Amino acid sequence: MSTDAYASSRQTTEGRVYSVTGQDWDSLVTEIGTTKEERVVVNMGPQHPSTHGVLRLVLELEGETVTEARAGIGYLHTGIEKNTEYRTWTQGVTFVTRMDYLAPLFNETAYCLGVEKLLGITNDVPERASVIRVMMMELNRISSHMVALGTGALELGALSPMIFAFREREKVLDIFEMISGLRMNMAYVRPGGVAQDLPENAVPRIRETVKELRHNFKDNAKLLIGNTIWMKRTAGIGYLDLAGCTTLGVTGPILRSAGLPWDLRKVQPYSGYENYNFDVVTTDTCDVYGRFLIRMLELEESLRIIEQACDKLEKLEGAPVMVADKKIAWPAQLSVGADGMGNSLNHIREIMGSSMESLIHHFKLVTEGFRVPAGQVYSAVESPRGELGVHLVSDGGTRPYRVHFREPSFNNLQSTSAMCEGSFIADVIGAVASIDPVMGGVDR
Repeated sequence: MSTDAYASSRQTTEGRVYSVTGQDWDSLVTEIGTTKEERVVVNMGPQHPSTHGVLRLVLELEGETVTEARAGIGYLHTGIEKNTEYRTWTQGVTFVTRMDYLAPLFNETAYCLGVEKLLGITNDVPERASVIRVMMMELNRISSHMVALGTGALELGALSPMIFAFREREKVLDIFEMISGLRMNMAYVRPGGVAQDLPENAVPRIRETVKELRHNFKDNAKLLIGNTIWMKRTAGIGYLDLAGCTTLGVTGPILRSAGLPWDLRKVQPYSGYENYNFDVVTTDTCDVYGRFLIRMLELEESLRIIEQACDKLEKLEGAPVMVADKKIAWPAQLSVGADGMGNSLNHIREIMGSSMESLIHHFKLVTEGFRVPAGQVYSAVESPRGELGVHLVSDGGTRPYRVHFREPSFNNLQSTSAMCEGSFIADVIGAVASIDPVMGGVDR
């Protein structure tokens, strides 16, 4: 029983249950102490390195060999899923974008695709809006992989790759700021389309950035691919084969490093991905090095998709970016000012000056929201970490009855023990970094 003054107990059908508020060290040590071998229990965390959040690993060591690894989560809990039940369907976007905060556009798109399925307007979303979504997601995939590659290398002692990776990530974040007014957590994707159209000269600037990224990505490739020191720290480390991946429900680069070309953009296309030419990158190494290679090669595939999206956007110049149904369409005629995001004055004049009915409708749409037919749906996208799915339940009201995400970081983190047990403690960091867990998604 915990000696914590704030710990409480309650009776259940299973007996007495105690709420332990983190002070479980005595019980852990006692548990280990019953074994005959001389082993040490080490608290790796709660810490930030290579996990993009706060993760605690409890490692049982025999010398420098890890005999048991346990992952402790919950240090970053936000209650986002529960919060969305008390907001309108559109307001929910501002919550879900903050889960996996390195891939906000994927959270938003998965959620909005689910809402659109419930509304029955999947085919009514304008093509230009879908193309913008695809382009923004692929840019986001690049920025996310930059963090994974940069921090992963840094944790293994390589500083230069971190500098190079974040240099390129800044270019992508600048584009996000130009388009949405924000660098992350943009709430840019909305049910029915996107918040606003691209600003003037956005496509030429994106094309220029793609050229710069393609040239500069070679810096990290030259530094690390085939590097003897890097190979010794990554090759054969964090091994997890295809059977282990499928058993644990692991997806994304970890699964593709085991040789299975499973990518939802290809096998279950959404947002028009079937109209883009790109390859699904795989390796058969099942280790940290293979996952590193996959993320490096996926950067080029994302650039290919972005270039194709730019071609499509030029042909769709002036097309709508929000569904035509005004009972659903959140106002999309916005302009980005020097201070971030703001309503277009012309749009405000149109709402305020056209008729009292349109003003009332606008007020109700923004304050109360639209009603979504009762039902439930599952929608999934391929995020930088794997299958990001959302299960939405509607009771016919203006707020979700239930929102639950299948977050790839949570599932992938289950592989920590399989990857680390039997290896050296120094290899745990590399293994966790190759999982690339974002704890905001795990602890949502």
